[in-house]
Amino acid sequence: MKNTALILLLLIVGLCSFRSLQHGKPEKGLKDYYKSYFPIGVAVSARSLQGEEGQFILKHFNSLTPENSMKMGPIHPEQNRYNWKESDAIVDFAQKNGLKVRGHNLCWHEQTPNWMFKNADGSEVSKDTLLNRLRDHIYTVVKRYKGKIYAWDVVNEAIDDNPDNFLRESPWLKIIGEDFIAKAFQYAHEADPDAQLFYNDYNTERPEKRERIFKLLQKLVKQGVPVHGVGLQGHWSLFEPSKKELEETIQRYASLGLKVQITELDVSVYPWEKERRKLRPGEQQAYSKDMETKQSAKYNEIFSVLRAAKPTITGVTFWNVSDKYSWLDFYPVQGRKNYPLLFDANYKPKAAYWGVVDF
Repeated sequence: MKNTALILLLLIVGLCSFRSLQHGKPEKGLKDYYKSYFPIGVAVSARSLQGEEGQFILKHFNSLTPENSMKMGPIHPEQNRYNWKESDAIVDFAQKNGLKVRGHNLCWHEQTPNWMFKNADGSEVSKDTLLNRLRDHIYTVVKRYKGKIYAWDVVNEAIDDNPDNFLRESPWLKIIGEDFIAKAFQYAHEADPDAQLFYNDYNTERPEKRERIFKLLQKLVKQGVPVHGVGLQGHWSLFEPSKKELEETIQRYASLGLKVQITELDVSVYPWEKERRKLRPGEQQAYSKDMETKQSAKYNEIFSVLRAAKPTITGVTFWNVSDKYSWLDFYPVQGRKNYPLLFDANYKPKAAYWGVVDF
């Protein structure tokens, strides 16, 4: 009799789950499916944490990354002025609700204010002056959030897109030399010895660029630089990376003793393009059934690889909450709507969502 009752209960639970799936209503948050694997994060602004969207984020995610507000330009626009308002709001929300925070980022070739590289007379600063400014910036930002931010993207996108070059020809490299990377990690570690420090980049799965990133990280590790992990941005598409490329990438970086996180995940329905351009006539496409099917399959493939790579994979962060807003709506093609995330513009789960949680 007890066995019969148990079987009936299991059948009812299974039927309810099936109906929920049919109607597209998750029974639990995305983060809950992965509670024994890794945190599930999302890139946010302070505004996105308000109202219904804020509650939606709390249901599905347990880690936050400030999408823009902690980058050097927004947070430190003038030499003697910091803009803490938005970053403080995000960190305070996380603290109040028990969420992790990834800091993004401390040193990048983009969104760096011009004053960082210039003297008062407009001339270029010396190496020592720039190192002092970098140290002061990192100390100030990291110490403010010490104990509240568990991981930082310390250096972002330092490898050049041109395969003939090693490092990107940025003012950081021009004025300081390659040492700016090690120094940034050193300063971050001094400011918060408990924080996990990451090198972060895109196209990390493409074999040629992967090897240059590996070369950089290997050099840092051998020098004893406090780098703890590598962030694979994960700006992927229906067309790449392959399962083999992703598996080999994770294994390659893990061989250095580094943790791996997917830091800016989305799966574009269009092939990768680097250069900005205008929308061509008739180019905009609706989110078709074919796109939906392929995107679900790609997300399913990605997460099967990530689950298998536990415990090397220590976090996965989506770059934006839903298709209502994505940076891919204006990059690289201004005004071309993309559909790269798990939830549609009305925050309803797409087929891709079920491809991620159905395991």
